[in-house]
Amino acid sequence: MTAPEDATAELTTERLRLRQWLPGDLDAWAAMNADPRVREFWPDLLSREQAAASMESFRGDLAARGWGWWAVEVVATGEFIGMAGLDPVDEEAPVGGVEAGWRLARSAWGRGYATEAAQAVLAYGFEVLELPEILAIAVAGNERSRALMRRLGMVHDPAEDFQDLSVPPGPLRHSVVYRLSADTFRRGRD
Repeated sequence: MTAPEDATAELTTERLRLRQWLPGDLDAWAAMNADPRVREFWPDLLSREQAAASMESFRGDLAARGWGWWAVEVVATGEFIGMAGLDPVDEEAPVGGVEAGWRLARSAWGRGYATEAAQAVLAYGFEVLELPEILAIAVAGNERSRALMRRLGMVHDPAEDFQDLSVPPGPLRHSVVYRLSADTFRRGRD
């Protein structure tokens, strides 16, 4: 893991690079956030302007603290395929801590990229940031994300499930929380 001049950490795996956002990422980022399948578990699609604003927010957070929601690209081709990273849980949520997350373009699904990126993110959180625990939050019906959380060794505690009041009433409101401790992460790597 290296830190470019703006102090943003860059994570590299066998196939992926998690890096600072570049202006050239906007077209692909906007397209994936306008895809109903990618946004299936979000209340709405993003306009190009909303996608640009989120990208700039991610870019600013990365520049300010060195970590956050990284852009994900395929090392072999340089293709932008989505985002993965860590971020403090929103203050409105009834749970606290640092959250891991990911979102990939549909063309990148089914290749193990989300698992690979998430593993790099967890390693950074535990080994570099020395976090005692990392959590992940998903809509209850998002079985793809929940399966990934389980593959990562994260554990679901139904007592922490909550209704996300920032989302309109309906099935997207029910959120589940998975957690992974630093000790469990280390034991899994031994």
